[in-house]
Amino acid sequence: MERSLPMTEPMPGLPDRVTIYEVGPRDGLQNEKTAVPVEVKAEFVRRLLGAGLETVELTSFVPRRWVPQLGDAEELLDLLGGVGRGRHRPVLVPNEKGLDRALERGVSSVAIFGSATETFARRNLNRSVEESVEMFAPVVTRALDAGAWVRAYVSMCFGDPWEGPVPVQQVVDACCRLMDLGCDQLSIGDTIGVGTPGHVLRLLDALEDAGIGTESTAVHFHDTYGQALANTTAALRRGVRVVDASTGGLGGCPYAKSATGNLATEDLVWALDGLGIEHGVDLDALVATSAWMAEQLGRPAPSRVVRALSG
Repeated sequence: MERSLPMTEPMPGLPDRVTIYEVGPRDGLQNEKTAVPVEVKAEFVRRLLGAGLETVELTSFVPRRWVPQLGDAEELLDLLGGVGRGRHRPVLVPNEKGLDRALERGVSSVAIFGSATETFARRNLNRSVEESVEMFAPVVTRALDAGAWVRAYVSMCFGDPWEGPVPVQQVVDACCRLMDLGCDQLSIGDTIGVGTPGHVLRLLDALEDAGIGTESTAVHFHDTYGQALANTTAALRRGVRVVDASTGGLGGCPYAKSATGNLATEDLVWALDGLGIEHGVDLDALVATSAWMAEQLGRPAPSRVVRALSG
């Protein structure tokens, strides 16, 4: 029988359409303890695209010793061929060497990954916040000169496991530094999942006051305390139109052990369906993809919607 739920009940003040920025192949798999064969990763990407996801972040061109799970970036791009290229197939690049590797594979969409806190910047990039900006400056310039689209991630925007609550102005300053380099889009990350809706609104308002509008801002919530969907709804009501999510709720951060999985793409799609918001994704196909990936990983998908629809 064809699935008929959820019922559609729109809420005022929400957008007609949302772009889902799928991070499963990169952020979702980077913290897995079991090695995932590159052929499985390529099939994962193809299934995600087949489910209607337009933007899929594929991998990261980081040294294998930093993130062993993503040490096969070149092989993955080679396996994907044409479907792994273009504006909607971004890859993460940590520095100019990573950018060189990405450009050699014909990549035209890249992301850099900064921090709002000094401790995480040191642990993740072995640099201060200021030094990381200096490192990213030539990366962004060269990427833009090559005609690439550039996204800036800023992590630890709501709380840091070492420094505690992060002042809003400190986050705004970090975001402005990266966006001033010329990046096309900003993704604000709740890396350890401690944000709440009021905090989200306050940060978005402060970014707007600093000249970074919601038209160029995406949100990236982890679901450690079950707040990811509530925070997403708050962001949508403030004008955000791009939401990061990971199929199956996979994810974590190898440099912040308290970071659990991302907002599950299926949970986001279910919520958007209920709100009557267009997104272009086939939920049943996505659930089937998550169930398949869970088999590859040997454990159930964290997503509640996946468990409900595939149980």
